[in-house]
Amino acid sequence: MDLQERRRILLTRSNPSGRLDYVITLDGHVAGTGLQASVRIRYVPDKLVLEPASLGAYLDALGAMAWESLEQAAAAVLDDFNNELVARWVQVAVSTPGAPAPGIDNHGVMLEDRQPRWDNPALLSRLRPY
Repeated sequence: MDLQERRRILLTRSNPSGRLDYVITLDGHVAGTGLQASVRIRYVPDKLVLEPASLGAYLDALGAMAWESLEQAAAAVLDDFNNELVARWVQVAVSTPGAPAPGIDNHGVMLEDRQPRWDNPALLSRLRPY
């Protein structure tokens, strides 16, 4: 599956309240031959919001792809969300379930991005840490 096919899976609709800053949280998991991971996406929408049902199909597609690392997969998710949603702020956290390797209890990656000049510290300070 190429980049554009993967991104087309993420379906969006108009933000019902574009003047407000609010956080949407979506949790899911990838269970495929290419990747086994938990995924949490938090974002402050701008003009579009994600159709939540499309996230499952998107995560299935990620699981079918080969990834060199958890970091590479997390960066791809962030890029895809930035491209399709153009959110004011987005945070992607990806972690492996259980012990991913001997001596390692957890492997997690958290990436974050925001639109230039957007900031709402009062809103973001209320979020639980990753």
